[in-house]
Formats: sequence, structure tokens, C-alpha cells
Amino acid sequence: MGKFGSQAENCRLMWRGCRNAAEGSVNLLEKRLARGETDVGRYIEAAKDGANRAASLTQRLLAFSRRQPLQPEVIDANRMIAGMSELLTRTLGELVSVETVLAAGLWKVHADNSQLENAILNLAVNGRDAMPAGGKLTVETANSYLSDEYAHDNAVAAGQYVMIAVSDTGAGMSPEVMAKAFDPFFTTKEVGKGSGLGLSQIFGFVRQSSGHVKIYSEVGVGSSVKIYLPRYDGDSGPRDNPLNVMPSGRGSPSETILVVEDDQRVRAFSTEALRELGYTVVEASSGAKALTLINAGLIPNLLFTDVVMPGMTGRELADAASKLIAGLKILYTTGYTRNAVVHNGVLDKETQLLQKPFSLDQLGEKVRQVLDL
Repeated sequence: MGKFGSQAENCRLMWRGCRNAAEGSVNLLEKRLARGETDVGRYIEAAKDGANRAASLTQRLLAFSRRQPLQPEVIDANRMIAGMSELLTRTLGELVSVETVLAAGLWKVHADNSQLENAILNLAVNGRDAMPAGGKLTVETANSYLSDEYAHDNAVAAGQYVMIAVSDTGAGMSPEVMAKAFDPFFTTKEVGKGSGLGLSQIFGFVRQSSGHVKIYSEVGVGSSVKIYLPRYDGDSGPRDNPLNVMPSGRGSPSETILVVEDDQRVRAFSTEALRELGYTVVEASSGAKALTLINAGLIPNLLFTDVVMPGMTGRELADAASKLIAGLKILYTTGYTRNAVVHNGVLDKETQLLQKPFSLDQLGEKVRQVLDL
């Protein structure tokens, strides 16, 4: 079995393990409820944990394969890191001293804010794990230039970049370990201590953002992981005003949402969740049925549609519905992206998307955001 086949088999086994854990907990829950028992909280939590781990695994694999949808924005990396200082200190514990060295006049970058924060936090946690007896973790920024020679050797475009480096004083990595560090499922941690997907997820995100990531390490000295993101020269534009967003993502019965989803279970969850949030909800199992409702006089405030559906895609439905209802707000949802919504892994301009699986809070926040645009 080749390298790719081995990775795919690892993925299949890990995902099946998560699924089996969730299904086993649900089966026990059903049996206990059938006997009239009500002390079933631990089975519910176990089922949720299995589902969440499977969802996390899926997202990490999408990141590595550079197929995840990104929502880039103009970012001041210095401000981001300064805002993370308390989180890093609390997460890494008392044995690790955290220092930030932020360059003056740092250029802006255009990247997914949450993915960049996750990358920095992931690297910091890796650094902590490499320093079990304690040590120092340094997060620093700098304006950098990648030369033609370096760019050619590392398959990256030459030019100006913002560098974000996370360095530790831990055990370090041998050349053999560094050569495999970005491979999916490769880990030097004990069984159960790591999935081996953290660095591969960072690698995928950075490369998808047209950037570069490099590891420098010496055994017994420590490691430094440097992320390079292209300098952003454009205008950042106006910022969203959070004061225009209703608290807790709640709505009112005067706001109607048309939910279009061919998966009955997902449609039922979305519909009930939105009603719980206070909205008036109308549902349809296909694009054709949704258009029938609109032609019959339904005028929703928001169309919440799956992207990939049989017969008519979400994009085709949105295009048709927008011709019938001027100014219709559109929110897409998908567990995987197609060019109807995403080109090269980056959301089309003005396109709003909520990635599956999503929680009630995530749904409420995103719907409220789109309605208030």
C-alpha cells in the first residue's frame, strides 16, 4: 500500500472509530430509555463527543487537502496575537513562559482569521507538549522577503510576506522527524495523545492561502515553525458593525426563512433550530419545491439552502429565486464545496456559507449576520 493509500486507510479507521462510539452510545441510550430509565446523560455526552470528533477529523482532512472553504479578511497579525496572549498563557500553563515579539510597521495579510488563530494556538500547544518540564514559548512577527532562489527551492512565489513564528525550547526534532512532520497522521506523541493532523492542517491552510510554512529544529535545543503569508496591499474596506447584530442570534416571527435541504434529518434539525430561535420557517426538500412555494406567493427574508442537491443545485435555486424576489438574502450550507459556491477553496465575493456540521449557536449567529447585512 502506497503512502496515500496508507493515509486513506488511517482516515477510514479513525472515522469509523468515531462513528462506532457514537452509534454504541445511541444504542445504549435507546435501551435505557425503553426501560424507563432517565439517568442517561453520560450516553448523550458520549454520542455527541463521537460525532464532534468525526466532524473535527473531516474538517482537518479538508484543510490538509486544501479543499476547505476559507473566508479571508484583512488581518493585523500583531493585533491578533496581542489579543491571544491571555488565551495562550492560560492554555499553556504555569510551566511555560510566553513571550510575544511584535514587529513595528507590520504589513497586513489577507487570510481566514479563525484558521490563522487556530494555527497559532495549535503550534503553541505543540510547543508546550515538547517542553514537559517547562520552558519558553515565543511568538513573533516580522516583515520578510522570500528571494527567487528560496522561492524556487520551496515551490512558493517570491516576494514580500508577513512571517509569524512560534518557537519553543523543547526537545527538538531530528531531520527524519522534520521530513515527515506535515504528513497526515504522523505523530511522535503517545497513542491517544494526538491525531497527527495538527501540522498537516496548518500546512494545508497556509498553502491554500498562497503562503509558506517552514520548520527549523535542533534536537535538545528546540523548534521554530515559521508561517509566511503574502503581504496585502489592498484597501481593507469598512468593518462589520457588531452593534447591528441581535444578541444570541435570535430572530422574530416576522422574519421568514425558507430552508431547502434534501437530507431529511438535516432539514428537520435546521427547521426546528430556527423555530427555536424565533423565526418563522418554511421547508422544502428540493429546489423545485422551493420555487413552487415562491411562485405561490411565499416571500422569505432568507433562503437557507444546501449547495449539492439532486435535480437543482443550491446556486441554481438561489439564482432563480433572486430573479423572483429582489434583494433576497442567501445563505448556503454544505459539508463539501463545489465550484457553484467556491472557487479554489475561497468563497466567492458576497457569498455567505455555513459549513456542516453546525451547532445551534453557529446557525443562529450566521443567520442573524446575513439578515443584518
